Amino acid sequence: MEQVTIIGIDLAKRVFQVHGAASDGKVVFRKKLSRAQLLPFLAGQPRCTVAMEACATAHEWGRAIGALGHAVRLLPPVYVKPFVKRQKNDVADAEAIAEAACRPTMRFVAVKTEEQQARSMIFRTRDLLVRQRTQLINALRGHLAEHGVVAPQGPAHVKRLADAIEDEESLIQPIVRDVGRLYLQQIAIYSEKITELEETLRREAARSETTARLQTMPGIGPITAIAIETYAPPLETFRRGRDFAAWLGLVPLQKSTGGKQRLGRTSKMGQRDIRRLLIVGAMAVVRWATRKGQPEGSWLARMLTRKPPMLVAIALANKMARSAWAMLTKRENYRDPAAASA
Repeated sequence: MEQVTIIGIDLAKRVFQVHGAASDGKVVFRKKLSRAQLLPFLAGQPRCTVAMEACATAHEWGRAIGALGHAVRLLPPVYVKPFVKRQKNDVADAEAIAEAACRPTMRFVAVKTEEQQARSMIFRTRDLLVRQRTQLINALRGHLAEHGVVAPQGPAHVKRLADAIEDEESLIQPIVRDVGRLYLQQIAIYSEKITELEETLRREAARSETTARLQTMPGIGPITAIAIETYAPPLETFRRGRDFAAWLGLVPLQKSTGGKQRLGRTSKMGQRDIRRLLIVGAMAVVRWATRKGQPEGSWLARMLTRKPPMLVAIALANKMARSAWAMLTKRENYRDPAAASA
């Protein structure tokens, strides 16, 4: 029997499909294992490469399998799909994972540590609560608009809605006041929990040298710094800052052929949380520059005279991503180009 060199695992909740292959690609075994059988089975195999899709529970399994001495490779599911032959099932998926992992140009996902996943949970929970609070605010705005109370969007204008509900001289029905107070109570609870989670993120950001260094760049705060440290692989894995910006999806979508360059809108093919936060931070820098002005002849000043603010923010987010790569790989704090040229 030939020795297995790579094992592809199709992850599931209870039943796992395992595909073992030799160095020449020949199938060594195909097995269906329960959750309790997986680790003992892998412990009995010679040290080899174990490949899985980067999906739910993949990082926890990656740490456990890596502790057995195997080399763990996590693959983006979108890169595995082209290797699935004909019908999709667990056996075909496990074989496709093993074949995709053998490709010399394949890109892998770094296995996250327990600390990274803990920070990810804080980040995701805050994101969820913000969305739920936004849903409540919009629902309250919609209901009160039917009774003649109109307020702008955003949590900053909730007080206007609360004042209208508590105004005894208004013509709002008593039942509308009671239900509106219920909305306000829930919004206040969400706001309190969001503030607590943001404080936790700030404490976590203050503990790390990486996040402290990232915050020296204008437009990057503790939440964005935590997101980069949590969701991005070690930036040394990228050859240059452009590769990191492309990984985030902050580059034009290419539809080039025949030597002709055809560039479209932003690709949005990368890590959406970091990309969104960088764009938000860049937009804040653009708004500040619009109000306060920039040194004459600077890149931002030239761009704002020729391009719309949102387009400038996307371009600035790309520059921020490349600067973040340079700062972390060279272990240097942010240096203002305007100050350096002065």
